[in-house]
Amino acid sequence: MANADIVIIGSGIGGATIASGLAGSGASILILERGEPLPATPHARSTRSIFVDEHYRPKEMWREAGGAAFNPGNYYYVGGNSKFFGAVLIRYRKEDFSELEHFGGVSPAWPFSYDEFEPWYSKAEQLFRVRGTLGEDPTEPFHSIPYAFKPVPDEPPIARARAELKSLGLHPASLPLGVDIEAWLKEGRTGWDAFPNTGQGKIDAQTGPLTAALADKNIRLETGAHVDWLETTPDGGSIAAIHYTQNGAQKTLSPKLVILSAGAINSAAILLRSPSATGKGLANSSDQVGRNFMNHNSSAMLAIDPRRRNDSVYQKTLMLNDYYLSDGKDGKPLGNVQLLGKIDGNMLKANVKTMPKFALDYMAGHAVDWYLMCEDLPDPESRIMVDGKEIVMQWQRSNMQSLEGLTKVMRQNLRACGYPIVLSRPFDKRTPSHQCGTVKMGNDPATSPLDPFCRAWDHQNLFVVDGGFLPTSAAVNPALSIAAQALRVADHIRRTELAA
Repeated sequence: MANADIVIIGSGIGGATIASGLAGSGASILILERGEPLPATPHARSTRSIFVDEHYRPKEMWREAGGAAFNPGNYYYVGGNSKFFGAVLIRYRKEDFSELEHFGGVSPAWPFSYDEFEPWYSKAEQLFRVRGTLGEDPTEPFHSIPYAFKPVPDEPPIARARAELKSLGLHPASLPLGVDIEAWLKEGRTGWDAFPNTGQGKIDAQTGPLTAALADKNIRLETGAHVDWLETTPDGGSIAAIHYTQNGAQKTLSPKLVILSAGAINSAAILLRSPSATGKGLANSSDQVGRNFMNHNSSAMLAIDPRRRNDSVYQKTLMLNDYYLSDGKDGKPLGNVQLLGKIDGNMLKANVKTMPKFALDYMAGHAVDWYLMCEDLPDPESRIMVDGKEIVMQWQRSNMQSLEGLTKVMRQNLRACGYPIVLSRPFDKRTPSHQCGTVKMGNDPATSPLDPFCRAWDHQNLFVVDGGFLPTSAAVNPALSIAAQALRVADHIRRTELAA
């Protein structure tokens, strides 16, 4: 394999978006993806296949520190985890970029402000063709460019739920979504949240930025390429080689620039496995690689009214941020509330194995399904480690008081809306879909592995661009923030590395 000027490791939101930002630069770019393209099969729209049989879950096992092995919800396909995401492309709120006190501690400030970052949010929204509207959500920060597409429409039961929440004096708002709803429903009448995107319905990393990047003849994609470790120059100042396995063969590349975008957990694991003079792995003079792992504290909540059937197909069009910046009583923040995709009996069966299927179908058919999401705060002892080839997760959950408070107030609200039964259940470590923080950016090399443009302080030609760079998790889906920073970093690389 001929060497490229730039090698990007991973084709998820970070890797695909930075590739699109570098398109047209004249640099030869190779994207290494460990997975293959997601095949179009009947499994893709079968809730039994996805949620009961777990057809798409990876075969690998991770381990809890000092505990048992578990099967993680990480996906290895072209496009990464975004092939299964809920397509929510929402900005962090302006306040999330400043230090913010929570019930469980302090969320630190970013190394730059919302105002500096805002233009990149706008560019990312255009790239992912986000559908949304402004003026509904009181926490919505300034947008220099309005959404180009109208929001995905509420189905009748959801329009009713929106009106019910408004009647309580709340401010339900349309979710910003990367979904071509007509194309999605044409391929099958299901929701898209947690469903694999085998067509063009969701604007994910593959159908959005990767497709745009590969239109440049200088950008290539290689699949089945599992990166094992990185090698430095003798002085340790640069990455000299990428060592990877493809079709059973050991291969090596020596690009000028390396962009690591394997996802917050796997990027940290690659750095920690790589040999270094200190024995702590690469980019790790701060001893922060793998630390500060965050993964939203979240719960599913079912609001059930046996008198009213919810015949929605996709459902996921509403959010509520009335409790995002305070608990509603001038207290500390709670979090974000948004709809889940419409559940059915098979989805419930995956979690409630003892109830008969007909009872679960009835419950699902009379429920409006919500997702409650609260900020997980950075903690150096919440970390990803490696033991040989094994990934070890030591997730120290924080700020759980916010999730308890949000669960309590939403149960009260939904009962006030007329739902006599409100059930909730927290998500666990098997769904690390919002993983972030393991290779955080900052202004000080003593406390952060990356600078504000995601360049490793220790290695001049290494960038890490995925959820790992996020210094905070905020309480919203991270995809748009990762994409915006990827475009910002691509622009920085063009101006500082490729201009000559």
